[in-house]
Amino acid sequence: MPLTTVADLRAHCAALPHSRETFPFDATTLVFKVGPTDAGKMYALTDVQADPLTVSVKVRPERGDELRAAHEAITPGHHLNKRHWVTVTLDVRVPDDLIRDLITGSHALVAGGLTRAQRQDLGL
Repeated sequence: MPLTTVADLRAHCAALPHSRETFPFDATTLVFKVGPTDAGKMYALTDVQADPLTVSVKVRPERGDELRAAHEAITPGHHLNKRHWVTVTLDVRVPDDLIRDLITGSHALVAGGLTRAQRQDLGL
């Protein structure tokens, strides 16, 4: 099932361990975090009113360069550190499996950056 709607994105992120949704910036910027409730870190974000829908995810810098070169619909992270974040337009130009892998990979990358104590508390 392709990730093309906010509901699809929410369902995929909800299935990731210790993922939660927040709206820390405004009423339309949905942020997905991993980690303790009081200190979670962002791994994905989207504007729920965007058309077309996009999602920004964290990547390793070399992976971001590779992705942007290979896919027109993957651009530097909008309003984010361009070296570490990419923004993906959720349409047919990027394979659904790649989109899912990028979100899951972002979750893993950010979870890996939590403190050892935080990871232990979460069972990661």
